[in-house]
Amino acid sequence: MDYFVSKASVVRRIWGKSDTILFIFAGASAEFALNKAVDWLYFTGKLPQDPLGRLFSTVAYARNIVFSSTPEAHRAIDTMRNIHTAVEQSRGDTIPDWAYRDVLFMLIYYSIAAYELLERPLTPEEQEEVYNVFYRVGLCMGLKELPPNYKAWLPVREEHLKNDLQQSSYTKDLFMQYRKHLGNFRYQVLLEAQKLVVPTQVKQLLGFRDIAWLRPAVPIYQLSRHLHLDGLIKSVLLPKAYKAQISAMDSWAGVA
Repeated sequence: MDYFVSKASVVRRIWGKSDTILFIFAGASAEFALNKAVDWLYFTGKLPQDPLGRLFSTVAYARNIVFSSTPEAHRAIDTMRNIHTAVEQSRGDTIPDWAYRDVLFMLIYYSIAAYELLERPLTPEEQEEVYNVFYRVGLCMGLKELPPNYKAWLPVREEHLKNDLQQSSYTKDLFMQYRKHLGNFRYQVLLEAQKLVVPTQVKQLLGFRDIAWLRPAVPIYQLSRHLHLDGLIKSVLLPKAYKAQISAMDSWAGVA
């Protein structure tokens, strides 16, 4: 079968473990809140009602694409584009192309950052591999002005961070919703997880301190995985409503 992502690809290893995906989710949830186009995510009212669910659905789409055959991946991408087109028609406006690129760039950046935090530094070839997968997703969505390779993408990503992020009333509201839906303890864990993966610009805009008390816990968590205790830790830290979804993420690790 022709898969959208090769079976041997590091991208499958990144998106085949729930803990890596959760750090991708943590970073994206911070950057989403600062994006100048976040008002589009508020238009339907679904984001403030269920911010965790909306972010999980975005992650789920990406994960499904990674593990699908090429035709199935193309159908998933078409579905994603059609959903956004329906929102555009309802609002009578068009989501700017840069906003689509921002989301794509988040998936690239946090895929690498999360894996390198929990596993090891990626080789230049693996970084290129990660970029190429999401580059192809962007092409299928009809996005313009995508850099042709990872090296060319790096300065473009920096420009997007400078130009497309801002503190706004949406930022404050989204973080209030995160706290409401997670509870205070899990919310604090989310903030600490975000500090470990977000870029400098995001840290500065959110007023994050450089000190992250979760950093010393990363090696302990890595050890817990070898002792098969990570499931217990996740059961304590994660909301019950999402435990089934999070457990299902690990099942993708063994997909052929």
